Amino acid sequence: MTPTNSVGPHHGGADRLHNVPVQDRPDHRPRGLEAVAVLVVPALCVLLVPLGAWLDMGAPDSGAGVDLAGGPGWPWQLIGAVLGVLAGIVLVHDRRQKFGWLLAFSGLFWALDGLSQSYVRAGLTDTSAWPGMTFALWFLLRFTSYLTSVTAVVLLVFPTGRFLPGRWRPASWCAVGAMALSGVAFMVMPSEGDPALRDLPPSVDADPTTLDLLSGHGTQVSSLGLALGGVGFFFSLLTVVVRYRRSQGLERDRMRWLLWSVVVIVAVVVVTLAFDVPGGSFLGAVSAAVVPPAAMTVAIVRPALVPIQDLLSRTVVLAAVLVVLLAADAAVLGMFTLVLDDELTQAQVVGVVLAVSVILYGPLRQRLSAGVRRVMLGERGNRYDAVAGLASTLENTDDSVEQLTAVARAVASAFAIPFVSVEVDRGHGERLVTTVGERPTEVRTLPITWRETTIGRLVLPARGLRSRLTVRDEELLGDLVRQAATAARTSQLAEEVQHSRERLVTAREEERRRIRRDLHDGFGPALSGIVFQLEAARMTVERDPARARAQLETVSTQVQEVVADVRRLVHDLRPPALDDRGLVGALRQQAEHLAVPLDVTAPDELRLPAAVEVAAYRIAGEALTNVARHADANGVRLLVETMEDALVLEVADDGRGIPADRAAGVGLASLRERAAELGGTTTISSPPGGGTVVRARLPLRSPA
Repeated sequence: MTPTNSVGPHHGGADRLHNVPVQDRPDHRPRGLEAVAVLVVPALCVLLVPLGAWLDMGAPDSGAGVDLAGGPGWPWQLIGAVLGVLAGIVLVHDRRQKFGWLLAFSGLFWALDGLSQSYVRAGLTDTSAWPGMTFALWFLLRFTSYLTSVTAVVLLVFPTGRFLPGRWRPASWCAVGAMALSGVAFMVMPSEGDPALRDLPPSVDADPTTLDLLSGHGTQVSSLGLALGGVGFFFSLLTVVVRYRRSQGLERDRMRWLLWSVVVIVAVVVVTLAFDVPGGSFLGAVSAAVVPPAAMTVAIVRPALVPIQDLLSRTVVLAAVLVVLLAADAAVLGMFTLVLDDELTQAQVVGVVLAVSVILYGPLRQRLSAGVRRVMLGERGNRYDAVAGLASTLENTDDSVEQLTAVARAVASAFAIPFVSVEVDRGHGERLVTTVGERPTEVRTLPITWRETTIGRLVLPARGLRSRLTVRDEELLGDLVRQAATAARTSQLAEEVQHSRERLVTAREEERRRIRRDLHDGFGPALSGIVFQLEAARMTVERDPARARAQLETVSTQVQEVVADVRRLVHDLRPPALDDRGLVGALRQQAEHLAVPLDVTAPDELRLPAAVEVAAYRIAGEALTNVARHADANGVRLLVETMEDALVLEVADDGRGIPADRAAGVGLASLRERAAELGGTTTISSPPGGGTVVRARLPLRSPA
């Protein structure tokens, strides 16, 4: 965001959606022969598909192989090919990504499973069998029990390619061991009279790895294998949940891609269960086997392909709409069946389904979308309501603490986050802090700026779905923080005005005290002494005229001193030269006293407010004094002009200038302070050619 009043920082690029910079990593993309090597397994997954299809085309219509295979194997090989392609994409992106290698061998597993099915279907009959049929049959019926375990291992290492650290690492290895034992259990358990394996040719051994000592215990061994496999698989799901809760930044977005795939699978399963979809079981298996790896691949290679939180919320909405529509269709069809006491024709069923969908889809989708976004992301979708509500609250609130509390509550409500803290810097090192919710362990701090000046901070949680900001979210946050910046700046200005009033009153009373002290302690005793001496002179004038004359001379000297003190007092209130000579004339007079050659450019007549005239005289006088003392200049140019309701005063000399490393002294600081008192500015610069330029801009009218 780049508004005048903003909250930062502002990120650009693909990682900007995360508000967490993605660090540059070394390029691990394979090159040349290395690229060919990493693509061997993915290519093998693809190349096995035509072989399996060729075997399926040559398979007989019936026989032992057809019964055992249960269908052609090339569709399952196609799943392996898709997984191989996805693995190739990951490995080309990063050859060291362990997830890519696991995905590649998972694809090869699926491809070999489909190939063994095609091989058994084509080469096994009631009387004969192709060479290696025992191994193919064993691989198809026994070894493929590890397919679920491979999927579980992929879940265990996604997205980092490693197990969870800490105590989860040994637990993950135990889960892998349990799944390995599960596969062993299925390989060694006896088939115990499976009818499909009775009439095989003599050359085919249906149980090459069966242990005879387990005869009669096949059910128990199978149950043990299922239990071990189930424990391992559900442990992998548990690690996914834990990893999601621990993740943040880019890793959190990658985990959301996996969550999105789960939502898609659930929707597909609901559709296949509700409708008699041709090949519904295969469609469900394909979605479960392909959609998560595809989502994981996008998460690894291009996690910012689309804003995942928007995609996730929209997918949840569509899935919820689908479920509600299915339930509504079932309810309406059931009601019509009861009322008509007859089964509906296919055309009537289609008409009812279409009517229900048309009536419910629009409003249902709109309401569900709003509800899901509100639950997942808060009120950030209603930008106008959030900003307008906060503006209305601030308009009706005068207390600065209540205003900042309203800002914190508005941010927390708009983004549905549990913690918001607004910190605003006050004068004298003080800080005003208002907080909503309990502070989490990890937070991030965003500066609140006003006209490129940091005036406070906004503290938000660093983790959580709702803490992630898209472009629109950052715009909304910027709009809300503008209100915070305005409220904070208004509070600061109000405090500064109050302090200014206090300083003004204090300065006025101090000046009155000084004048009173000067009059009481200086002029009073002096005038009293003069009166006494005049009375003494009056009493001695007749008998001692010489003494009276001396007393009168002393009184004359004292009166002159009192007049000088009065002039000094008046000069402190307002330089008399301004009334006698005007601003330009008074400055010429001061330059003559300082022996500074002055070239003046000014209008013939200047009518200025008293405060502006005094401030300009003091600023220019201090500048001329600095020239006389430090500049070693040959000449000084004074420019006085009025423009745009402001008096512009410029004093430029051709002297040595001010060194860049020199700290500003009391004199230079007073130049700026005198201008700031009237709402003006003073700049002091040293041009490259030498010399110093003091330029003051004083408003002729008080700012509104």
